[in-house]
Amino acid sequence: YLRIHALLQREGLKVNKKRVYRLYCLEGLNLRCKAKKKRVSAPRIEIRSESRPNESWAMDFVSDQLFNGKRFRSLTMLDSFTRECLAIHVDRSIQGTDVVQVLDRLKATRGAPAYIRVDNGPEFISKALDLWASQEGVRLHFSRPGMPTDSALIESFNGNFRDECLQTNWFLSLEDARTKIEQWRRDYNEFRPHSSLGNKTPSEFALDQGILNPAC
Repeated sequence: YLRIHALLQREGLKVNKKRVYRLYCLEGLNLRCKAKKKRVSAPRIEIRSESRPNESWAMDFVSDQLFNGKRFRSLTMLDSFTRECLAIHVDRSIQGTDVVQVLDRLKATRGAPAYIRVDNGPEFISKALDLWASQEGVRLHFSRPGMPTDSALIESFNGNFRDECLQTNWFLSLEDARTKIEQWRRDYNEFRPHSSLGNKTPSEFALDQGILNPAC
């Protein structure tokens, strides 16, 4: 409801947060969050915060299926500072060479990051990605096994991606999935305000930071 309130303010409407929350509940828009089990974890390694665009990217995979049960995968890429979704590459199978091709496309328009946060999946420990990172001078920061909090931003983004796109759409084909997912990605970058960015969209924040070609 806070995001809806921020959107209403962006439209020039003055409305009280409590009223938005009341209407939000009356319309049945509030979703029940799953309770997370509390557990003791190992001490977390301190990772410095990003201070500029393109300093750090994060990558991960999300799986889903078409209407007929055929599986497909989505490679999600995020700028950790501007919160821009740089790309969502959709295909039935994604190898390390496919990851490199997506990175090359982004590098051509945006430049390469200083480092990329990834997990220990086979696509990210592949020789193709290792060679690309070495040639481009990009460091790969691998999360500890079983510790998704080491890449908390991309994990949070993937949760929103699944809740707001994958679980609310019916994909008739791989091309249909690519079209609908790309529409959601643009909406995420250009329309959806983020409280961590002062209720600006990622594209607006990127422009403020001097990025001439935000990931629209």
